[in-house]
Amino acid sequence: MKIYILGASGAGTTTLGKALSFRLRIPHFDADSYFWLPTDPPFTTKRERKERLRLLREDTARSNAWILSGSICGWGDEFVDEFSLAVYLWVPSNIRMIRLYLREADRHGYEAILPGGSRHERYREFMRRAALYDDGAVKEPNKDMYLRSKVIHESWLKNVNCPVKRIEGDYPVEYCINRIIHWLPTPKGTSLQYNLAH
Repeated sequence: MKIYILGASGAGTTTLGKALSFRLRIPHFDADSYFWLPTDPPFTTKRERKERLRLLREDTARSNAWILSGSICGWGDEFVDEFSLAVYLWVPSNIRMIRLYLREADRHGYEAILPGGSRHERYREFMRRAALYDDGAVKEPNKDMYLRSKVIHESWLKNVNCPVKRIEGDYPVEYCINRIIHWLPTPKGTSLQYNLAH
């Protein structure tokens, strides 16, 4: 059982991945932990692609069941054939942006993200990119690459060889967990039932 959860920034992929991991008692890995080097402040320096893959491969190889959340489109494609289930989360943009504002303020402090603050420019650029998710495949200014977008995710999911399920809307984490558990394949030759209780 290997579950992949993806969606836009602020859709709740990491939160859901952690909660589902606790419920199913299997490891959870988040793509950002491999994509970015550990820096202070975080999310400023990318890892080399080969190193991301090596670290993620090492961690996932330790278990026959795991959950991966976040975006691996374009750099983690070699994992596509391993998924048992892919879950796409979509949340309306206005709700996502509020979530991201609150998350960034909690992470860095309100003063840091306000005009004149130490994180304001990075915050403003991050929010600009996040707001474009539903607008199609948008190319990065002055770069030969595209921003994470719904179009790119939908296209990428066409190459996934496992069932793809969608949760579209602003739903409680518990609801999403129960939907995913309902979708999980039952191993052949067993009568396994996943626990829907808290």
